[in-house]
Amino acid sequence: METETKRTTGWVMMEALRGYGIDVVFGIPGTHNLEFYRPLGSLGIRPVTTRHEQGAGYGADGWSLQTGLPGIVVTTSGPGLLNALSAAGTAYCESRPMLLLSPGPALGAEFADVGTLHETKDQLGAASAIVEWGRRVRSAEEAVAAIHDAFEMFATTRPRPVYIEVPLDVLEEVTDLPASATAPRRFAAPELPEAATIAEAAALLANAQRPAILAGGGSRGAAAELRVLAERLDAPVVTTLNAKGVLAELHPLAVGSALRLSAGRSVAQDADVLLIVGSKLGEAELWVPRLSATGTVIRVDLLDSQISKNLRVDLGLVGDAAAVLGALRDELSREAQDRSERDSVTEATAARVREIRAAVRAESLELSAVNTLLAETIASALPTDAIVATDSSQIAYWGLLNTLRVAEPNSTPYMATYATLGYGLPAALGSRIAAPNRPAFVVTGDGALMFSMNEFITVVEQREDVTVIVVDNGGYAEIKQNEIDAGIAPVGVDLVQPDWVAVAAGFGGTGQRVANAAELGAAVSAAVAAGGLQLIHIDQSTFVTAQET
Repeated sequence: METETKRTTGWVMMEALRGYGIDVVFGIPGTHNLEFYRPLGSLGIRPVTTRHEQGAGYGADGWSLQTGLPGIVVTTSGPGLLNALSAAGTAYCESRPMLLLSPGPALGAEFADVGTLHETKDQLGAASAIVEWGRRVRSAEEAVAAIHDAFEMFATTRPRPVYIEVPLDVLEEVTDLPASATAPRRFAAPELPEAATIAEAAALLANAQRPAILAGGGSRGAAAELRVLAERLDAPVVTTLNAKGVLAELHPLAVGSALRLSAGRSVAQDADVLLIVGSKLGEAELWVPRLSATGTVIRVDLLDSQISKNLRVDLGLVGDAAAVLGALRDELSREAQDRSERDSVTEATAARVREIRAAVRAESLELSAVNTLLAETIASALPTDAIVATDSSQIAYWGLLNTLRVAEPNSTPYMATYATLGYGLPAALGSRIAAPNRPAFVVTGDGALMFSMNEFITVVEQREDVTVIVVDNGGYAEIKQNEIDAGIAPVGVDLVQPDWVAVAAGFGGTGQRVANAAELGAAVSAAVAAGGLQLIHIDQSTFVTAQET
């Protein structure tokens, strides 16, 4: 079908996004946002239409994690935008780049309260309260400038979501803005700390007897530099969940994403010199109010405002993680000319890391044996290169995120701080679109999956391959236990379950039930081979784990 070419404000905004490498957008077409959709085919941008704007946001987040580019969410005005704000809140808490685009009231119609379609008291104010910044533009020039400003923020400072609101009349307005105005810009890299500060940090690390590295989400773009530095220092590495896999978790120095468990935290707490890279050390990542570091603390972060957050610091290094770690590596190489340099991981340190891993597993078993054993069984069935998205479900935070060993960062899309439900399925879909050569899985609880099961049809429609492993514990088991612990008779937590196999089939996928580890392994292999939407249902109350057979 021939479509009309009109170079509207919506067109030039999409043209600017395409210049920055964006070739996928997530959202739902609506009455007011059509000019965002008009140019997509001409520009080679793939639209992914989810069945709820929240799913669009989580899909964009999963896509962003695999590409390193900001996830783009296009909504209509009013309810469409408000539906997406949980995803914006997720991106804000987890420090991930996201750009939300929405039409708004026409110029002069702000706060009119006259009953127009999708009328919202203060749409800009609602979004701005959630994102890093929100902006209402008044012309095509301002709209494109806002996109450039957003990408400058993504490239040079802490990545967080932003919102651009375009008045409906401005969005539909034809513009003669030249192509040069939409062309991508180059942004100056953040400055490195002074050479003397780098040298001071390198000397502290070189002289440490028990150095350790704590890696947070801000280290995900510095995996290569972090590995080299860890090996040079012979330093164990413990990560937050957002940094899971930044050091391949089968590496002899990798403790894993065990910071939330006391055995994992001990690596950081007992170090005589602790290097923290890109983490705000929030309570949700620690499971305790604060980290109690006893040694000298060196902290690397992109923002000076983060250097002393939630922990005293002896030396702060403000700058991009990859650049700072690279500078430390180079400085340590210079220092090593006058001392015996460690060329590899020592057996003593490797043995210590193995002991810590064993202690982490023992602690996991003590906290939740059923979820730990089930997670180990699931992990052993998954392909080694899988992307495994999860939800705020017991099988994830009590089990899989402690047991699954991954080789690359961003292999387990999750949201430790915002802890939303319904994230896993759309995030897995977005991840699969961005990384089509890796098998995509969702491992989630039944309660969480009910928040986003509508996106089953999006997987089918997009002709993507996603396998959902749903662990059915009968409802909201964690909250049920919270109620019991608080002396409340369980209320509102024992939920009626659908026939999950039939649900998958009804959406055009394939579902099957498994009762034991052998059946699970066969089901996973069959699902990957078949492709499309696959669902594997596990009844946690009757499933037999590998350790029980």
